Amino acid sequence: MQSLKIILLASAFNGLTQRAWLELRQAGHSPSVVLFTEASAVCEQIEHSGADLVICPFLKDRVPQALWSDSRRPVVIIHPGIVGDRGASALDWAITNELSVWGVTALQAVEEMDAGPVWATCEFNLPAGLRKSELYNGRVSDAAMVCIREVVEKFIEGFQPVELDYTRPSVRGRLQPNMRQADRSFSWHDCARFIKRCIDAADGQPGVLASLAGGQYYLYDAHLDSRSGMPGQILAVHGDAVLVAAGDQSLWIGALRRKPQPAEETFKRPARHVLAGLLNHVPVLDWSIATQPFSDEAYQPIRYRESGHVGELTFEFYNGAMSTEQCQRLAAALRWAKARDTRVLLIRGGRGSFSNGVHLNVIQAAQDPGAEAWANIQAIDDVCAEMLSARQLVVSGVTGNAGAGGVMLALAADIVFARADIVLNPQYKSMGLYGSEYWTYSLPRAVGPALAEQLTQACLPVSAIEAWQLGMVQEIGPRCPDQFSLWLLQRANSVLSDPTYAPVRERKSRIDQALIHRCREAELQQMQQDMLHDRNRFADRCEHFVYKRRVCGTPARLVEDWARVGLVERTELAS
Repeated sequence: MQSLKIILLASAFNGLTQRAWLELRQAGHSPSVVLFTEASAVCEQIEHSGADLVICPFLKDRVPQALWSDSRRPVVIIHPGIVGDRGASALDWAITNELSVWGVTALQAVEEMDAGPVWATCEFNLPAGLRKSELYNGRVSDAAMVCIREVVEKFIEGFQPVELDYTRPSVRGRLQPNMRQADRSFSWHDCARFIKRCIDAADGQPGVLASLAGGQYYLYDAHLDSRSGMPGQILAVHGDAVLVAAGDQSLWIGALRRKPQPAEETFKRPARHVLAGLLNHVPVLDWSIATQPFSDEAYQPIRYRESGHVGELTFEFYNGAMSTEQCQRLAAALRWAKARDTRVLLIRGGRGSFSNGVHLNVIQAAQDPGAEAWANIQAIDDVCAEMLSARQLVVSGVTGNAGAGGVMLALAADIVFARADIVLNPQYKSMGLYGSEYWTYSLPRAVGPALAEQLTQACLPVSAIEAWQLGMVQEIGPRCPDQFSLWLLQRANSVLSDPTYAPVRERKSRIDQALIHRCREAELQQMQQDMLHDRNRFADRCEHFVYKRRVCGTPARLVEDWARVGLVERTELAS
């Protein structure tokens, strides 16, 4: 296949943009990233780059006229909607209206938003109960990659995109308004399932504004419960979540963002943290793996079950962020699971991100962010320590994307199984951190010292296939989450007898705990400089991340030489 120079124009180098970048490289193309900053700067970068094609996997900004009107190269938008759908709230409406089928469409940028000729489309079944981020990172991402592959193939073949024609019966989508808070509103007297759907449709951004505990908050991370009470009343607290009564049953709300005052910025945090003193007289439901290991509670961020000689510990923390307290709960659960009469310990993620390491929002909100960061990194180190010291053979099931300490947490296991097409970011440097979670032990053990250094310094994503080729991952399972869960448990049950893992079992018998301890101490010495003394501007980077500041430009590591050369030559001519 012909190799193309492709610009990926995006508002952020998010999971989908990373996946597109990785897959295009794997296919032999040369993708270069342009992050949208200011229209004239973006045009300057692209017009003189020599790119064959521009693809926009995740673009919240309008494509400048100078780009879409340039006949030298098409600009293709990846829109998360079926053919004919238009507007910025496509997924919000699809979830709200409980549609059974949805899709992704690749269309050419024109003056009118989402109204251009169609290059490709891919539809999928839309199960009930998915939250927006889960839908976006799962079925939408998969369909988007199908469209991107088709666009590239059609471009090489000289395909001309098909004009959007609303008179055709196959064009079922329509222009939809941007969803407002009035469209998302609910009453606590409504049924719990309806309220959950409202919150699911606003997951990630912007959340649903509602009254709670006498204040106004944006709500996220909703889970159904069978308890009941006075609608709107907070019935209980468990972990980081609060249980709120609805018209029939109730919902656990895991995260909140206080409605800001004029000229104020707020960000989402665990619900219990946000409400704090308002919960003094609310009952605390204190179950845990140790006290109720096989609980039938509906809401269990950490849960456990056994199958044969495998103990399966699942943790599911919102957005993959792990606060000090969450890490402490997970470490306690691991200690309990390690004491069970099992031979394999499977630690796996839930339905969202696997883990992204420490909880930057909780750190930013702390009275002393540096001290909270320091406590958080030691707590997540304790989780890894429990895995590294387990008697059982430890298997990690990487169910979703992972970054920084989340990648290293997975690598603390003896064997790593990953779901197909996930993306890993095995680096800390872009956040101004040296890194911990025993990475100086686990990563070199997996890939060797030289490659470990390269991976942590390059600050580039790694696909599941690349991770397998490098030795970070031992096997890749199905992409479908349900199929992966079944496959994962089956593979965990087989690792004790599978001859492939005989060297792993033998290696475990001679593990050097003294070396492991020295790695932790050396890492924490470095992290102390980063978190307590801020030597690499971790505090600023954390704030930038939490408040979602717009990037100032595209990092050099994401710009290919061919894209940089054209711009440099143009600058030299101008001077």
